[in-house]
Amino acid sequence: MNVELINQKFFEKFATKGELFTSPGRINLIGEHTDYNGGFVFPGAIDKGMAAEIKLNGTEKVRAYSVDLDDYAEFGLEEADAPKASWARYIFGVCREIQKRGGKIAGFDTAFAGDVPLGAGMSSSAALESTFANALNDLFDLGIDRFELARIGQSTEHNYCGVKCGIMDQFASVFGKAGHLMRLDCRSMEFEYFPFDPEKHGYKVVLLDSVVKHELVGSPYNDRRASCERVAAKLGQEFLRGATMAQLDAIKSEISEEDYKRARYVIGEEQRVLDVCEALKRDDYETVGKRMYETHWGMSKDYEVSCEELDFLATVAEECGVSGSRIMGGGFGGCTINLVKAERYDDFIATAKKRFAEKYGHEPKVYQVVISDGARRL
Repeated sequence: MNVELINQKFFEKFATKGELFTSPGRINLIGEHTDYNGGFVFPGAIDKGMAAEIKLNGTEKVRAYSVDLDDYAEFGLEEADAPKASWARYIFGVCREIQKRGGKIAGFDTAFAGDVPLGAGMSSSAALESTFANALNDLFDLGIDRFELARIGQSTEHNYCGVKCGIMDQFASVFGKAGHLMRLDCRSMEFEYFPFDPEKHGYKVVLLDSVVKHELVGSPYNDRRASCERVAAKLGQEFLRGATMAQLDAIKSEISEEDYKRARYVIGEEQRVLDVCEALKRDDYETVGKRMYETHWGMSKDYEVSCEELDFLATVAEECGVSGSRIMGGGFGGCTINLVKAERYDDFIATAKKRFAEKYGHEPKVYQVVISDGARRL
């Protein structure tokens, strides 16, 4: 991330110096479509994120400059002051959500930039929200705990950006810890750190971005969520969390084939998260990789949220002897996340680029990631 450029632009705009804050994007190693089923997710913060220079300006106005977009916005702190630019609404939303919780804040100047690839499923928006939530909490000495900072980011998405997201992205951005993934229980909100240092064990984590986003007719996420809710209700539960395959098979004749397949994926995924946690305690990265492939093909065949390009990338990974590969994120495009032995890395990347370009006319983008710390002052 180009901190020097942020410093330079901030000084050009505001003729002063401020404090620097940063928050990361995230990956999710395993645990997809489990959050709204009351299950576990297993994210980690990465070495790509957002950074902002901020200084209180003694007014009731926020003056904000997006370095990446070369765009400037000015807005007040009342509900009626909402800015038009979508990027500025994230900052405005964080301010408003802090105020709704009783936090007293005032105007500030800021310039910010990021190196989270946009549209690749690494949560650039959560990184932006967490940067400003953490910075304002620090600068105004508000004493808001870190879970509430994550909720402020989530509420910003819901109330100012029109996205009904879960808590995982903001949670990972705030709580990230270098060399660790976090198992978050989406029902109880309890979490635990697990050591994850693939480089030390001769592996690399790399994302291959298909640069494809399929627009699907209707609402595929809501359809799948409704399937899970119907099965949970049939089992007499609020969520699918904790259901077993034996319980599911016992009601198979009373539910649709589609609902059965959706629930089969979710029940399997819950167990896979727990298996991966146990494998990491033994530094068993090969088992981690096997579970990643199981997740990919479960998402493809049972949950039906993959697409041809992502299945192709996972197949190439298997053929190249990559330890693990799967869709990362909700599906229908975006990235695969791959766990690759260091000695196979160069061959895999070269092969995947060549074969993908031959079939689809463009190469996938390649992002190597390292697990890093969460929201902090620089």
